[in-house]
Amino acid sequence: MKKDLVAPTPVILGIDDLRPLPRATRVARTSREGIQLLQEHRDSFIDELWLDHDLGGDDSIMPVVTLMEEAAFNGRPFHIGTVFVHSANPIGAETVVRSLARWNYQVRRTAA
Repeated sequence: MKKDLVAPTPVILGIDDLRPLPRATRVARTSREGIQLLQEHRDSFIDELWLDHDLGGDDSIMPVVTLMEEAAFNGRPFHIGTVFVHSANPIGAETVVRSLARWNYQVRRTAA
């Protein structure tokens, strides 16, 4: 008997303080929540990761980027299909793109 194969629901994570990110399956609003979210998905495939640079007040995405860089440096990069950087901060967004691309993450800048 042949079972119907159902495609798994894509894992789409977002880290953004304001945007609703309707396609995301989970959203973190601070860098601390973002780190926790990534750690919860440490051993699974993340189809898409959406990052905003500025996360309100003095918070930014950079602690999350550092976590991802350190994971790659240690030979255990996060398994992510594509990282989308959608910040309205052009300098911050470019920093994120350069940092992650250096560690072979597939990263793209998109409109905020």
